[in-house]
Amino acid sequence: MTLSKVALIRCESYDPAEVKAGLERGLELLGGAAQFAKPGEKILLKPNLLAADPPEKCTTTHPAVFQGVAEIFQSLGAVVSYGDSPAIHRPENAAQKAGLFAVAEKLNVPLADFVHGEEVHFPEGIQNKKFTVAKGVLESDGVISLPKLKMHALTRMTGSIKNQFGCVPGTLKAEFHAKLPDPHRFAAMLVDLCRFVKPRLYVMDGVIAMEGNGPRGGVPKKMNVLLLSSDPVALDATVCRIIKLDPTFVPTMKPAQECGFGSYLEKDIELLGEDLASFYPDKFDVKREPIVAAPLSGRFLKVMRAIVLPRPQIIARSCIRCGVCVQACPVPSKAVDWETRNSPPVYHYDRCIRCYCCQELCPQSAIKVKDTLLGKLIFRRK
Repeated sequence: MTLSKVALIRCESYDPAEVKAGLERGLELLGGAAQFAKPGEKILLKPNLLAADPPEKCTTTHPAVFQGVAEIFQSLGAVVSYGDSPAIHRPENAAQKAGLFAVAEKLNVPLADFVHGEEVHFPEGIQNKKFTVAKGVLESDGVISLPKLKMHALTRMTGSIKNQFGCVPGTLKAEFHAKLPDPHRFAAMLVDLCRFVKPRLYVMDGVIAMEGNGPRGGVPKKMNVLLLSSDPVALDATVCRIIKLDPTFVPTMKPAQECGFGSYLEKDIELLGEDLASFYPDKFDVKREPIVAAPLSGRFLKVMRAIVLPRPQIIARSCIRCGVCVQACPVPSKAVDWETRNSPPVYHYDRCIRCYCCQELCPQSAIKVKDTLLGKLIFRRK
């Protein structure tokens, strides 16, 4: 079996020259940038643009990483564009706030259409056999994915595989949460989507990552690493090993391995560049536990889900009453809603499907996912 190659490059700042040099070295270790794009090809860069946040918040792919990749592939003669579909903001607004829009204008890299989509069929899917995918993706010859190293309440971490969820336009993403409340089925859908989009290359921005209450409300954590690979499973597994997280706790790993999309096993991965151990942090805030799902059918089981599974909770002193959590909730009857605008929104846990979209998108980090007392007893959590 051919080993999956993952390049680990030390990069201690977002100085554009240092970042570009690191990217060039990583691509050389993988066999050269030319294998990923030919002159004249339309290459789409897919950064993480979850929300309209500034670069220093570490919610999004840093503009220096975006710039370095764009310049490298433009120099090969590729016609480069970029795009993502944020959860609650328009793509251009998120790109402007994140600093990508200014870089793109300077390099003459247009923003692709991530507002409109077309239905596509994927008969090989293990969970989903059709998707609505952004036109910008479908109109490109190839995709290069630029994920950000961040933690995530639903999937433990958001990495290479999950980055393609932004290829689904706008509010259609929320529909997947409503239709697939089981995190393992949701993860299998993410694998199918990534297999359909099939980026040629993944370049992860881990120079400054996000630990804790990610993917928007966490804390920046300096990690000094760029990771490059054509295998998203191997790349995500390598990140897990850096932060001492069991890769099998990330629910995309097993379905991706089982369908032959890549491998998370150490024996199947060849690490290139810096030594893995040189990137170990002194500590890293991530939930090092397997994801627990509860059956969703039957009245009793729904009640058990409401009182056993970890639940989102609003920290009243941090809440600014913006309503993003209410807007983000994909449940038609709203599991979090207003009683009065004079106080924070209120949860109805019997309706909550534990997708944690509210926590994911809160701009103030005012929502935390907490274990219930019964859940701690059942799963022996301390």
